[in-house]
Amino acid sequence: MAIFRQYIAPLLAVLVFFIALVAVSARIFLPSDMAAPAPIEEVGVSVPATPAVPPAVNNSAS
Repeated sequence: MAIFRQYIAPLLAVLVFFIALVAVSARIFLPSDMAAPAPIEEVGVSVPATPAVPPAVNNSAS
């Protein structure tokens, strides 16, 4: 277990760091339109708004 704590776990942490560093740095080489953040809303999709509270039902006979 000491080998895992001394050698394998730190190596895995460093590898994960470098993989994340490469993934983030790769944005430099992307075209400018792909380097922008992803849009929050989808363009061209319209969803009708639903009311938060359903309308009251009138059961009285008038």
